[in-house]
Amino acid sequence: MKQVMKRRQLLKNFSIGSAGLLLPEFVFSQGIEKSLNELKIPQLLPGVRKDRQLHYNLAAQSGVSKFLPDLTTPTIGINGDFLGPTLHFKNGDDIAMHIQNNLNEETTLHWHGLHVPAKADGGPAQVIGVGKSWDPSFKVMQKAGTFWYHSHLLGKTGEQVYRGLAGLIIIEDDESAAIQLPSEYGVDDIPLIVQDRRFNQDGSFRYAGMGMDIMSGLFGDTILVNGTLSPVFTPTTSKVRFRLLNASNARTYSFAFDDGRKFQFVASDGGLLPKSVELQSLELAPAERAEIVVDFSDGKAVNLISLPMAPGSQFAPRGMMGNMRAMNNQAFNILALQPQSNLEASQSPATNLTSFKRMQESEANRTRQLTLSMSMGMGMRGGRGRGGGNMMSGMFQINGEAMDMNVINQRVSVGDTEIWEITNDSMMMHPFHIHHGQFQILDRDGRPPAPQEMGFKDTVKVGPGQTVRFIMKFEDFSDAETAYMYHCHILEHEDNGMMGQFTVS
Repeated sequence: MKQVMKRRQLLKNFSIGSAGLLLPEFVFSQGIEKSLNELKIPQLLPGVRKDRQLHYNLAAQSGVSKFLPDLTTPTIGINGDFLGPTLHFKNGDDIAMHIQNNLNEETTLHWHGLHVPAKADGGPAQVIGVGKSWDPSFKVMQKAGTFWYHSHLLGKTGEQVYRGLAGLIIIEDDESAAIQLPSEYGVDDIPLIVQDRRFNQDGSFRYAGMGMDIMSGLFGDTILVNGTLSPVFTPTTSKVRFRLLNASNARTYSFAFDDGRKFQFVASDGGLLPKSVELQSLELAPAERAEIVVDFSDGKAVNLISLPMAPGSQFAPRGMMGNMRAMNNQAFNILALQPQSNLEASQSPATNLTSFKRMQESEANRTRQLTLSMSMGMGMRGGRGRGGGNMMSGMFQINGEAMDMNVINQRVSVGDTEIWEITNDSMMMHPFHIHHGQFQILDRDGRPPAPQEMGFKDTVKVGPGQTVRFIMKFEDFSDAETAYMYHCHILEHEDNGMMGQFTVS
């Protein structure tokens, strides 16, 4: 009853009305009384330096986690039972990875957002067999930012990420160190890996139980942050930087604070923005990241929450998709924040954060058009598709084709600058992600991007009926044989056909 009253008050505070009805399969864990638990902070793994390289040892392994009272959950993780350590890199580092697969199934690890050679990318072609290992190496060519790594196994990415194969990457450089952002990991620089899950009666995860879970992507009713149920964090400094990662399979979050306080948005997927942007809410689709700085100098307790998506949002589902399932229209508590008394005073970060050149349309050598589509007819049965995944009768497509490992869909010339024009010909939003590097958004339906989308991105929301154009340099790493991926980052869509391959050579 207390949980219901809290939600009603939250909705009243924000004048957002009803949060919508949850479907019957979401009732189990919603009914559990949840006390606050201290937020887990993933271990920071700095690597071991030898032979002018930073060496990292990672192991994918099975485990058991306790999320719910008196129940245990079979999970998988990296160097632990669930999720993985936060990898710490610096711009210019030479990285040597040793990844051991101790699972009883194949897997991969993809470095999401990093500019690395195709053979080191960790996509579906770099499978690590049972009991086998993989040793990719690459140079860190990114500016400072928040990135992540996760399974990218063909047809099973959604399931493996859901069970725990994901972790954060933090990259630093000299420029980021000079602008006085909160930077003490675990103290005033806090990772928040946000995921929604649902549970069976025995405590096990409930994954993709019916066709609708694939059509809309899998939505859970219970929020985990860094693998913590009902988390609480105690700020000890007047300002805290939160590194937000939407690591959910399909859910979009509209992050805000329940007292309406504003915050500074300082970095998106690819790193720092030119200037901080003051916001009261921030929408992140699956795979998108954001760094925000929050002021706690008033000493008041507050909750980080997720608001329902506004019905008129450009990203809200339309037509059949809007009627068939309640998507992104629930409110959730994400993280309780209870500042200690006598907060340590923080320095104010610079307003001007970084400088970079906005690419111009005239710089492009080529424009490519890609159309994302979903078949809404019959065919709601599962089956083996051309790509080897659990295709929903080929209902998820890009340019009319479902993913096929034997087909290179696009060939890009190394050194070229291209415009990719992504059109969404379906009734729900798709977060489009491209491997190999970062891009800049040119426009959304002909309109320039919002201030928070002016930085570098690797994942972009494309609303139903929308066309988004971005511009990207395809520098380095010529390889005519090994492909990178582009795909929808609703993982059930990716696993069931909405993915393609491209080479750079």
